[in-house]
Amino acid sequence: MPTIVIIPGWRDSAPGHWQSLWADRIQGAVRVQQDDWISPLRHAWARSIAQTILAQPGQVVVVAHSLGCIATTHLPPEAVGRIQGALLVAPADPERRAVLADFAPVPCQKLPYRNVLVASSNDPYCPVRLAGAYARAWGSEFVRIQDGGHINLESGHGEWPLGLALLQSLVGDAGLSFNAPASPLAMPIDTLETA
Repeated sequence: MPTIVIIPGWRDSAPGHWQSLWADRIQGAVRVQQDDWISPLRHAWARSIAQTILAQPGQVVVVAHSLGCIATTHLPPEAVGRIQGALLVAPADPERRAVLADFAPVPCQKLPYRNVLVASSNDPYCPVRLAGAYARAWGSEFVRIQDGGHINLESGHGEWPLGLALLQSLVGDAGLSFNAPASPLAMPIDTLETA
């Protein structure tokens, strides 16, 4: 099974965010850490992500959110070659926020691995039309969610079963392995439907 590499966006993913929940629940998942979550620099973020990917024993499946999606498109070839697939959720628009400007322009070449881009019709950080343009440029399978906000904790996305089903489709036959739920409130995995 490929290693799941979780790449949070600007300001990291808080406890309760689906990325944080998945990092705890998916066996062997690795979460990328950045030296500076508040004033991100493209080269530093890409370096941290690449180091995390290259430290894994085999292929990886990337799970990126927001600015993490954009940082993923800036990775060096040696890291890209280790990616089996990517779930790119609610990509950011670095041209809309000055603090993210170092990530512009966003690369527009096709990504050399299967990827699914999930965007919301009312994401305040990236218009759905721009997300659609990213998907066309990157060769992504495009999933549009109606009124999903930024697909984060604030927009009501906890465990996010749809995202887990999409991730399962990228992992393939090996399937995902889960740790035991941390609390009785955690949703049982057997209630998930795969896409």
